[in-house]
Amino acid sequence: MNRLFKRVLLMLLILVVLGSIAWLFLGRGNDHTALFRTEEVTRGDLIATISATGTVEPEEVIDVGAQVAGQIVAFGKDKFDKTIDYGSVVEEGTVLAWIDDSLYASDVAQAKAQLAQAKAGVLRSEADLGQLQARLQQAERDWYRAKKLGPSDALSQSDFDAALSACEVAKANVEVGKAAIVQARDAVAEAEAALRRVQRNLDYCTIKSPVKGVIIDRRVNIGQTVVASLNAPSLFLLAKDLKRMQVWIAVNEADIGNIKPGQRVTFTVDAHPDETFQGEVGKVRLNATMTQNVVTYTVEVITDNSSGKLLPYLTANAKFILGERNNVLLVPNAALRWTPLPGQIASNGGKRSGMPSTFDGASSPEPFSQTSQEEAGQGTVWVLHGSLIKPVRVRLGLSDGAFTEVQSDELKEGDQLVLGELSQETTSSSSAVSPFTPQPFGRNRPSSRQ
Repeated sequence: MNRLFKRVLLMLLILVVLGSIAWLFLGRGNDHTALFRTEEVTRGDLIATISATGTVEPEEVIDVGAQVAGQIVAFGKDKFDKTIDYGSVVEEGTVLAWIDDSLYASDVAQAKAQLAQAKAGVLRSEADLGQLQARLQQAERDWYRAKKLGPSDALSQSDFDAALSACEVAKANVEVGKAAIVQARDAVAEAEAALRRVQRNLDYCTIKSPVKGVIIDRRVNIGQTVVASLNAPSLFLLAKDLKRMQVWIAVNEADIGNIKPGQRVTFTVDAHPDETFQGEVGKVRLNATMTQNVVTYTVEVITDNSSGKLLPYLTANAKFILGERNNVLLVPNAALRWTPLPGQIASNGGKRSGMPSTFDGASSPEPFSQTSQEEAGQGTVWVLHGSLIKPVRVRLGLSDGAFTEVQSDELKEGDQLVLGELSQETTSSSSAVSPFTPQPFGRNRPSSRQ
């Protein structure tokens, strides 16, 4: 009897404990309310931009090469009488370097000798022509006398024919002499051309600056041999003017339609992270490139570099300015994307279990498509009023990717916009943490508002 009583008492105790636990969880579950992540409507300035990266380039670069082969024997002097090197400032015609010219100088000497020989050949041909003309005159006089005598007892037929033949040969020899003079003069012209060619090669041994500018790159050293073949070897890279620079920016094909010549651009470089540089679009190159099925266009941005802070080939982080708005209402883009589930919206001011009323006594809104509204320049945000939320229609303006300009008579600065709903698991786990449990330093808990 005693054992039976103990069993009954133990079973009653178990039932009481189970009932208490069930009442605790069921009662609290029926009394929960939804928690929302919110953010205030703010007023401020907004700039819509397209971000891209590029490289700072000199506006005009000249590659100074060598047209002859040889060994670099010396460098020239810049305008400050210093040896040509990286960063040297040079004028047009400044000697940059000398190539060993011993072989080319001997070629010039040989060409000059050949030219002198050709000119001597002209003089000899002219002298030979004088002799031939004198012989022709003698032959003509002999032929004149032979014609007077004619074939007779005083002049035989053979002598008559010989005089005629000698006259004809003398005439032909004169023509040959004239042709020899023409040939000799052509030889002079050929020798002069050969001299000009070897003289030009000799001049090429002196590398001069074609324009006024700054040496960006020196690609040879003294003692180095350059070989000129089909492609001229590059010796120096010369920037014509570093006070005006360009930024070559790769822009995705999806954004290139928004880029126009004259458009304002701002950019920063890692060398001067605290300074923002200004520029404008010069032109859009049409030769697009494809990398891993991504098409990009190169946009040339012109910028002033009078300060000299921009160095060639710095990496630039650029922003193309699409539009600017000042002192406008700004809402987070997340607020425009969030919509309550259909089952969460209460009609006729009624409350769904665990959800606040949607309107202050108003009926629920008609179903709508957030995407279609944004495409039409309109959107909807959900404003929190105590335990109530209600939709507000807004007209959309510019967006910078994080915030969007809106216009609405029902929306004002400071209104709380719903960005999302906190899950019950997150709320329960947050409330279950003991206040005596050590928390990590600097831990940020999500702010919530009911």
